[in-house]
Amino acid sequence: MFGDISKADHLYIACGYTDMRKSIDGLIHLVQHQLQLNPFQNHLFLFCGRKRDRMKALYWEGDGFVLLYKRLESGQYQWPMDAEAVRSITPQEFRWLLEGMSLHQPKAVKKLAFTPSM
Repeated sequence: MFGDISKADHLYIACGYTDMRKSIDGLIHLVQHQLQLNPFQNHLFLFCGRKRDRMKALYWEGDGFVLLYKRLESGQYQWPMDAEAVRSITPQEFRWLLEGMSLHQPKAVKKLAFTPSM
């Protein structure tokens, strides 16, 4: 289905700001050369502008790229500006980001990796 990003295996966020004038080809180049990732895998790549009111998502659908763009009419995304060039986020963290919240929710219950011992 056109733009069904819920099927992505991984979500990657480009920390810091990205030039929002970049189109599909510019973002592909950024993913390959700056983030050192393969844009042709089933991953969703997220980018944010300097003012943090615009977001782009790049997704390979198997036969072509989908580019999604959202501009907030008021407010800003709580986009991480730390030194990491790219980081993987969970679907929950992506929802928080879209809702204007920080990726770091101190009151959220964290999932534990549990290995039963027998």
